[in-house]
Amino acid sequence: MSDTKKDNRNPLFRGLKSLTGSFDTFDTEHLPEKPGELFLEWFEDALRQQVTEPHAVTLSTVDGEGRPDARTLILKDVHDETFYFASSMESRKGMQLQERPHAALTFYWPAVGRQIRLRGTAVETGEKEGADDFRRRPDEARAVAMIGRQSRPLDSREELKANLAEQRGFLKNHPEAAAPLWRLYALQIDEAEFWQADPGRKHTRVQYRLNKHDDWERGLLWP
Repeated sequence: MSDTKKDNRNPLFRGLKSLTGSFDTFDTEHLPEKPGELFLEWFEDALRQQVTEPHAVTLSTVDGEGRPDARTLILKDVHDETFYFASSMESRKGMQLQERPHAALTFYWPAVGRQIRLRGTAVETGEKEGADDFRRRPDEARAVAMIGRQSRPLDSREELKANLAEQRGFLKNHPEAAAPLWRLYALQIDEAEFWQADPGRKHTRVQYRLNKHDDWERGLLWP
């Protein structure tokens, strides 16, 4: 038997490069007092550097059995330390948030070597806020959402086309209509981490945590 250890790794993953860019340094000597301020600084910088879809974010939730779930959606707004996203209450994530409101948001912008992790509690902001957000959606997105049934089994694409045609007609005649269970969610964060990549893996990490006195504490983490 050969003494050479067999390499069982999938060849698709061999030789792939990571963290290959030329990244900015992270000035940790002049940090804002609160994480929302730093988020907006980084977000504006991502826009200046033309990061593709910087508002795309992964929302992580937990179901009733304690099993984690995640999906990518669009960040709608930020006010102070509250981050907004939207969904139907009858979607899988909507039902999970009703049962267990603790959630996390994760941004990753590989072009600039930055990741932002946020944890907190999500609350739905009510029917009016949900309807206002719904009406700002593109026409086709509104038609899809009006069908409902998100994450449920689909028998055929023809069934989807038929339902879409019906909802397009309905919205044409009722342009102010909104899906009754559409909601804008507010994630009120209590923890945030800002990660700046280093090609040598000496990453710079800053963590903010809300203490029991509702004050933000911040400090560095090991790479």
